[in-house]
Amino acid sequence: MKIRRLRQAIALALAASAVLAGCSSSTAATGDGANTLNFVNDKSWDFKAFSQVSEKDIKVSLNSSTYADQPAFQAFVKQSFRTNKSPGLFTWHTGDQLKLLVDQNLVADTSSIWAQAIADNQIAPGVKDLYTINGKQYCTPISVDDWVMYYDKKTFAKYSLTPPTTWAEMMADAAVLKKNGIAPFWSSGGDPWAFVWFQILLAGTDLQLYKDLSTGKASYTDPKVVSIMNTWLDMEKKGYFSDPGSKTAPETQMKDGKLAMIPFGTWYASTIDQVGLKAGTDWGVFTIPKVNAAQAKTPVAIETAPACVAANSPQKDLGLKYSAWWMTSEAQTAWSKQQNNLPYNPKATAATQTFVDVGKELSNNDKYETYLRYYEATPQVILTEALDQFTGFMTNPGDPTKYLEGIQKVADTYWKSHQ
Repeated sequence: MKIRRLRQAIALALAASAVLAGCSSSTAATGDGANTLNFVNDKSWDFKAFSQVSEKDIKVSLNSSTYADQPAFQAFVKQSFRTNKSPGLFTWHTGDQLKLLVDQNLVADTSSIWAQAIADNQIAPGVKDLYTINGKQYCTPISVDDWVMYYDKKTFAKYSLTPPTTWAEMMADAAVLKKNGIAPFWSSGGDPWAFVWFQILLAGTDLQLYKDLSTGKASYTDPKVVSIMNTWLDMEKKGYFSDPGSKTAPETQMKDGKLAMIPFGTWYASTIDQVGLKAGTDWGVFTIPKVNAAQAKTPVAIETAPACVAANSPQKDLGLKYSAWWMTSEAQTAWSKQQNNLPYNPKATAATQTFVDVGKELSNNDKYETYLRYYEATPQVILTEALDQFTGFMTNPGDPTKYLEGIQKVADTYWKSHQ
């Protein structure tokens, strides 16, 4: 699998050089006086529609180039840094993947933007930590999303099920659904989502162990980790997951009545809406219960989609202007309306009652504790191996030891030079 991804990246990196020529090396202006900002991204979101909002509000429009293939996208972005045509704005990830770019002085400093946003109460101060490297901030968030469980309201009603509040209740619901020929949970299949159930089970069982793995203080072969993987294996054996090899999107499986629950970030609302399923009518969400009832708080994975500015981009100033605007209540309200998700700016208004309720619920800091999702929390080289191994585990479920040993072998090598 790693070889296949490498071949894709190499081939698509060559094609990326042609696209680079299409990125303006200077600030362009449209006929109505609005500046045009080149924006390279890996999202399926409708940036064209959002560009109309920014064009009206701050006289800046987006010239978006979207990559559906992750290796191709990363190859393009990294190659652009070696030219004088790096985009004024691009999407990326926080955690180790951002640090790799910062260490090479490739990303513009956004510390002043963050200071102003926090002073203006546009974002929770804790989010800043996800964007902080060596005491400075880099990039700004497009969105800050909590991971929740999406569920098919009609299927739940048909079998007299209610959103569970404990792990035991959720497993009982799964048993009922399986008995009636419906896959209880989406199996995340392969890369890039192979980590999902490992994340849910590990953090839900022992959040400190989850954090220790991300910093090299714990081993993937720890008996506790093996036990958690065996919980995953038990769910596999009970038939609680959809086919990991299915090419049918989970939202389509839910629409067809074949799948009941899908774990994803609040950004997924815009995706599930695209197949005609409506919030509050066809689908709802609930907080994923903790596996270990003894944990004081219910852990909630958090992810954030950064918009970054290349340090050497000729559009750097325009990119920073757009980044600051995207954090405002006006922009976040418009973004939530377009995407139907949960805005991170407390002064913004969520577009749907579903996420108004979610926002209120998750704001209870005495009940919930957020943690960075596995994809960003794990160093890149370990993540790559883990995605391969988790994919193997899902497609050929069995003794998890060999899969965990494969990850730990890479982790041992990495942490020897990074601690």
